[in-house]
Amino acid sequence: MDIREQILAEMKVKPEIDPKEEIRKSVNLLKDYLKTNSFLKSLVLGISGGQDSTLVGKLAQIAISELREETGGDYEFLAVSLPYGEQLDEADRQDALKFIAPDESIVINIKRAVDASAKTLEEAGVVLTDFAKGNEKARERMKAQYSVAAMHQGVVVGTDHSAEAVTGFYTKYGDGGTDINPIFRLNKRQGKLLLKELGCPEHLYLKKPTADLEEDKPALPDEVALGVTYDEIDDYLEGKPVSGEAAAKIESWYLKSRHKRNMPITIFDDFWK
Repeated sequence: MDIREQILAEMKVKPEIDPKEEIRKSVNLLKDYLKTNSFLKSLVLGISGGQDSTLVGKLAQIAISELREETGGDYEFLAVSLPYGEQLDEADRQDALKFIAPDESIVINIKRAVDASAKTLEEAGVVLTDFAKGNEKARERMKAQYSVAAMHQGVVVGTDHSAEAVTGFYTKYGDGGTDINPIFRLNKRQGKLLLKELGCPEHLYLKKPTADLEEDKPALPDEVALGVTYDEIDDYLEGKPVSGEAAAKIESWYLKSRHKRNMPITIFDDFWK
């Protein structure tokens, strides 16, 4: 098996999808997880105003609404907004929340917590780069979501999809540290198809994706950071022809980020293979 065959087998992207069918698969996954773990009563998700959290937020609210109707249980979906100070695309986040219509919306501004952490580290002689501080923000956001989940018998939902997973374009133990990822198996363009099917405002999924973690490079587009476009990544994952340069870049990211997709290594793991 060559590296592309290995990647396609691991990322599980289909060349073509039925958006309605994929919506149902994701919703059922979330419902089944809560029903199987009867002590859980809520889904918790950070909402940024971007494509991925907008999609997963809508799927989560559908799942919770159906569960309440079917069981009469007191299930709830909590949408958590986690800005660092003022968010550049705050209007998009508000539009996303309006589209999702969550049971409850919570705002947790992480700026004081992140700045305090950075200051504490600096006092110990550890001065964070702008990039490292960006990861600090992502981990603070996830910590906050788990605190919310703990107080609401909840599970933290992730937004990781296969076009993100293959490149490792997330923070380890930050936005990559979740309990359940309902859109893994889809690439970026397929996520757009689901949002279109769900009636999402176009500007929320046609905008340029950005992690927006670095202060020196505000709203840096994902595609600039990765050096490859999502169309190229999506084509690669669908088994379509891509340039040698794009394939090499995707495969390089896949290999460099492999540690993010694994549990902590033990002596029983063949981590060198």
